[in-house]
Amino acid sequence: MVKISIVTTLYNSSDYIEEFYNRITKEVKKITDDYEIIFVDDGSPDDSLQKATDIYEKDKKVKVIELSRNFGHHKAIMTGLSYAKGEFIFLIDSDLEEEPELLGKFWEEMQNQKDIDVVYGVQKKRKGGWFERLSGEIFYWLINNFGDVQIPRNIMTCRLFTQAYNQALISHREREMIIAGLFVITGFKQKPVYVNKLSRSKTTYTLNRKISLFVNAITSFSTFPLKFIFYSGFFISLLSFIYILWLIYRKMFLGINLVGWTSLIVSIWFLGGMILFSLGIIGIYISKIFIETKKRPYTIIRKIYQWKSKSQ
Repeated sequence: MVKISIVTTLYNSSDYIEEFYNRITKEVKKITDDYEIIFVDDGSPDDSLQKATDIYEKDKKVKVIELSRNFGHHKAIMTGLSYAKGEFIFLIDSDLEEEPELLGKFWEEMQNQKDIDVVYGVQKKRKGGWFERLSGEIFYWLINNFGDVQIPRNIMTCRLFTQAYNQALISHREREMIIAGLFVITGFKQKPVYVNKLSRSKTTYTLNRKISLFVNAITSFSTFPLKFIFYSGFFISLLSFIYILWLIYRKMFLGINLVGWTSLIVSIWFLGGMILFSLGIIGIYISKIFIETKKRPYTIIRKIYQWKSKSQ
């Protein structure tokens, strides 16, 4: 076991790899010479893999995990963590928006409080334009108010944690994952550190992807949509029953008949929409069950580039 494992993923990271490597190497050497750097190539379409393997050829402390295709950022992270052997693991994105020098800051925080298992970054101010900031606020508000897990606002990937926490984290086997939620529900003693996150590239999280992320998050960490269907159905049925009694009263005691088709058509459309909406929610949960029961692996590794020690 090494002292510190540094884990990062690569996707369109060609412009940042060398600078990231130089800066993180300089920073980790301030702490220890017993470390490893793990690059996980998540099917990057550029020459990120080639640049990472070039670094591997020059530095025996570097390991490169090449995935067979693009599986997604969160799954690539979990794959890298499963190969991390360090007593402590530093997880960070390689695009330099999270500064490699945060390793030293997080290490100091962890050493000052010996009982802390995780030190993680939180943005002081969310980066991006007004739409990105607003959509981020809405996302966290919805998740934290309707989900079963409280995810810190503007939480970052960057974090330093113990191997014990790492083993607990990678023991989660969901195929449809939201890693920020897994960070939280894994537990242990965690401490946030507020930092600045730089903006060096255009976000890959489009509106459609953010909506998909929210749907995945709310259905992964909450049964609220199913409860919503139940209570909505109960409420509509109750109102309908009361309205039926009112119509009977008007007919029998007041002699008033209900005329016109507008109210009838609106009711049919409303109930039809509710039925389709409810079936859609149930369908999402069923699809998740279907995906989980197939037990497909997180990722498929095409090749691992690593130097073998003499003991191996």
